[in-house]
Amino acid sequence: MDLDITAEQHDLLTLCALRVDGASLDWSLLARSAQSPDGLAALLEGRLREDSRAATKNRPLLQQALDAGVDSARARVDEELAAAAKAGARLVTVLDKDYPANLRVVGNLPPFLFYRGALDQRDARSIAVVGTRQASEEGLRRAARMARELVEHDVVIASGLAKGIDAAAHHATLAAGGRTFAVMGTGIAAPVYPAENRPLARAILDAEGALLSQFWPTSPPAKYTFPRRNVVTSGTTLGSVVIEASHTSGAKMQARLAAEHGKLVFLIKSLADAQPWAKAMLEEDRAIQVNRSSDITDRLGQAADIQRAGQQRQQLALAGL
Repeated sequence: MDLDITAEQHDLLTLCALRVDGASLDWSLLARSAQSPDGLAALLEGRLREDSRAATKNRPLLQQALDAGVDSARARVDEELAAAAKAGARLVTVLDKDYPANLRVVGNLPPFLFYRGALDQRDARSIAVVGTRQASEEGLRRAARMARELVEHDVVIASGLAKGIDAAAHHATLAAGGRTFAVMGTGIAAPVYPAENRPLARAILDAEGALLSQFWPTSPPAKYTFPRRNVVTSGTTLGSVVIEASHTSGAKMQARLAAEHGKLVFLIKSLADAQPWAKAMLEEDRAIQVNRSSDITDRLGQAADIQRAGQQRQQLALAGL
């Protein structure tokens, strides 16, 4: 099976595949620039219109990479597309109207997502349920209960397919008949990580959920991929609820990212009582304490309205406003 992609999508991926002295360009800069009027054409000509530190740094690198030729980058893209097609994956980019509405609004958005399963407009009304891999039994029960109660209010549950809290949230959502999508820390064509959650990944797909990846399809797990995964897990949702997380947990990082994204950050009371970082976020009004699921659902809009707002943001970007 071949992936049905447009010339513009291929060009965007080619820009992402360019390398200078072994390093790639700033992908979020490429994503932001590509959405502006004639932005993709400008990038292909070596022009960056954004006035930022990232643009100043990347402008000479972009021109240098283009001057060196794009043939190797296009070849890399073709290899990755073939791997994605073999895995039964599809592609969505910032150039497309079905790019996730919530993700489009964040500054460090990825230029593309490969995914298996299906994207759904209901995903606009989603909450990430996250927490530590080394979860306590009580933490696992709280994660499952939170996911079930959110599903009862037509909330889509996102998480990161990790063991512990993430897996508990995905499993409980499926058991409740809800929709869930997993944001992966590997490429979409790489073996699911961790291996113990491969049956869970299959169950998500069987239930018409989705697996999403912002990486090249063949990318293996690496130390840097999981913090980047947190950006998308936060960005694709309206907010994140942290169930259980130490000060070194990736879920703490996601809470910080969600606050930076302007998303809702929910911290359950037991976490705030146990962790100084969580108590500090509440005291600084960067998070909301959750005593019951209605503390979350009362603050959410409807999926159709959120989707419409995302489309309006895309139209404003294309108009250069």
